[in-house]
Amino acid sequence: MVIDLLVVAGATAGVALVVMTVTALVARTRDRVAVVDVAWGLVLVLMALAAAVVATVLGAGTLWRSWLVAVLVAVWGLRLAWHIRRRAQGAGEDPRYEEMLGGTLAEVGLGVAVREVFAVQGVAAWFIALPVTLGAVVEVAWWPVVLAGALIWGVGLLFEAVGDAQLAAYRRRPRDERPKVLDTGLWRYSRHPNYFGDACVWWGLWLSAGLASGWQLGLGTLLGPVAMTYFLAFATGARLLERSMMRRPGYAEYAARTSMFIPLPPRSRGSTGASGASRTHR
Repeated sequence: MVIDLLVVAGATAGVALVVMTVTALVARTRDRVAVVDVAWGLVLVLMALAAAVVATVLGAGTLWRSWLVAVLVAVWGLRLAWHIRRRAQGAGEDPRYEEMLGGTLAEVGLGVAVREVFAVQGVAAWFIALPVTLGAVVEVAWWPVVLAGALIWGVGLLFEAVGDAQLAAYRRRPRDERPKVLDTGLWRYSRHPNYFGDACVWWGLWLSAGLASGWQLGLGTLLGPVAMTYFLAFATGARLLERSMMRRPGYAEYAARTSMFIPLPPRSRGSTGASGASRTHR
């Protein structure tokens, strides 16, 4: 089994390397680092599929679970890539990347972008995907945990997709006709319901692919969903986005009454009123 684990780990590392190299070249052509946001979902899909293929070729693991998990990752990742690609059409560079790099891609150079963004995201994707990729070549120990993980994955995908759809509908409304803040639907209970859903997806996948393979693999891959949740809530996700959002009129009042990440009943509005700022995503 150790050989199988090494083979699948090497194969998925190669996938991450190829995808992020191609993404860096596309970014140089388009002078836009934010193309990596589309590649993020795609690289995780390709790694999950590669792991399932390796498991099939080696005759390792529980194949129905390997392919089930690969399909779950594919549904999540392709939807995310499509959503981000559609939203980004005609847009310029994401200000978060300019802040992270200290300038535009043309100003800092591709080498800096590779070191600070593409290489980091490639390694992060490989690490976060370990429950999925390693679990593909390990037998299922507890099949009910696979089903529980799929259920949590479904809840997460619902939060992410519905949150994205509500935000897109809000942004399509003319500025003079829409409220200054989106605080209805899922956005009434969380300032980042889509990020919360993303985290649930990967906790569900960890259950189905990691913990369902036994406590050893579950414990050994626990940092995967922990890292994903950290990135979404505190690193490149919600916390970084809020640095700019807090500067917009009224957003602080919205933040004062609304949970940042985990959906919770809103706190009393008090004197905050319903005003706020328009939201962006990812």
